[in-house]
Amino acid sequence: MEYKTDERIAKETKLRPISEIADSLCIDSEYVENYGKYKAKINVGFLRNSERKNGKLILVTAITPTPAGEGKTTTTIGLADGLKRIGKRSIVALREPSLGPVFGIKGGAAGGGYAQVAPMDEINLHFTGDFHAIGAANNLLAAMIDNHVYQGNALDIDVKNITFKRCLDMNDRQLRNIVNGLGKRTDGVAREDGFDITVASEVMAVFCLAEDMADLKNRLAKIIIGYNKSGVPVTAGDLKAEGAMAALLRDAFKPNLVQTLEGTPAIIHGGPFANIAHGCNSVVATKTALKLADYCVTEAGFGADLGAEKFLDIKCRKAGLKPDAVVIVATVRALKMHGGVDKKDLGSENVEATLKGIPNLLRHLKNIKEVYKLPAVVALNRFVTDTEGEINAVVTQCAKLGVKVVLSEVWEKGGEGGVLLAEEVVRLCEEKNDFSYCYDESESIEEKLRKIAVNIYGADGVEFTSEAKAQIKKLTDLKLDRLPVCVAKTQYSFSDDKSKLGAPTGFKITVRNVKVSSGAGFIVALTGDIMTMPGLPKTPAAENIDVDENGNITGLF
Repeated sequence: MEYKTDERIAKETKLRPISEIADSLCIDSEYVENYGKYKAKINVGFLRNSERKNGKLILVTAITPTPAGEGKTTTTIGLADGLKRIGKRSIVALREPSLGPVFGIKGGAAGGGYAQVAPMDEINLHFTGDFHAIGAANNLLAAMIDNHVYQGNALDIDVKNITFKRCLDMNDRQLRNIVNGLGKRTDGVAREDGFDITVASEVMAVFCLAEDMADLKNRLAKIIIGYNKSGVPVTAGDLKAEGAMAALLRDAFKPNLVQTLEGTPAIIHGGPFANIAHGCNSVVATKTALKLADYCVTEAGFGADLGAEKFLDIKCRKAGLKPDAVVIVATVRALKMHGGVDKKDLGSENVEATLKGIPNLLRHLKNIKEVYKLPAVVALNRFVTDTEGEINAVVTQCAKLGVKVVLSEVWEKGGEGGVLLAEEVVRLCEEKNDFSYCYDESESIEEKLRKIAVNIYGADGVEFTSEAKAQIKKLTDLKLDRLPVCVAKTQYSFSDDKSKLGAPTGFKITVRNVKVSSGAGFIVALTGDIMTMPGLPKTPAAENIDVDENGNITGLF
């Protein structure tokens, strides 16, 4: 069989006009706003006025990621196509890709093989401009902060205690720590500042958790931008910034409608990172998708210890969502890496290393089944180098937890390769579940973090730096402690040390910094060396991206 790249497959597929995709969902044309031939936005009035019954919600997550790749987005798309193949009304709900990873180390984020969303190049680049709008709203607030200080500082803002940063949707380590306001007196007030990547901005988190425009403005107003000289929080509402910020976000707030290569509807909207933010697409997108189909397949970023934990403990709690089934994606290759095999040797059979790496998968499975009490299936992304011995090892170990392993071949076969997985997901969705959270909101910040560390990561406990302890005390004194917690942690390990692969034990999580995202409605705990502004690698993916004289973009995969 001729090998075709993801890029070639995407470009050779004839897409349906987006109006046909909208018609297949029975969306009244008054709610559909076309962005060219193959993209559209769904007006939020649809969700506000819809009386349709919600469909089933399926969460796709994964084992701890490795350089071998797991194929979570590909599986999510292929599963939705598989559900369509067996006669189910299905839809995909995904995050939008960030330009940082696209031009950095990861490349495109639209799936792969015959399980992709399209138009691939537009989704991976500017799409409908949502991220630019979020960045503009963020930076408008930053400008208003400094202008307020310059114009007399009526709120008595302490310039040494401004916590809100500017943002940019690009990996740029040079902007992590800057000094601005230099020059003449009319050029502003000199102070230390910095940039976050847009997907780590609190405005992004607010955007993705807001239920409607009124909720969006209310959340934006609650953003704490810093403190005055008496230690009292100062908010965006104090600066009267929320209305203008919401105006910039008005169009972006409408979910984006596209399609898979097989014509399955897909909603792609919002995109916070899971290792430094809460890692899920927007609440508005998910709730819209649930109204449009009988089965909504969504995903959460990185491994289940990050994306799934935040999806369940933050997004579901805040939005009143309840998943019906969970898919955990794994590959034999990745399990062998967790078992100590070097990437260059993954093509050789190694049942022993597979068995050694399986505890990583089993810990994620136990968390979903025993902590969150949700039914689960393992989607084993099949590679040609996988052997029967390696596959049987995974099947046997998962069976001990009462979990079925289904081979997924969606990269090669599209929806046809996801039919067996779709059938198992439908079966799981009919099971009753006792969905529960990892912790209670009323518990202290320390106790919530301890429960995540011990029950989800497998740690012995949590250690707090003196700075983190002082920050927790301040938030507790301000009565801001009764919020969910969002842990910023490496995606490459259950621990806060990315070198600890598999299912490590005998470690503690060190929390070095704690801050409140009051508008988003959660506490952020930073661990390890996590940065909210990534840097580019030695050889950025950008070096391989180009556009020809006809406007065709290459190198996005």
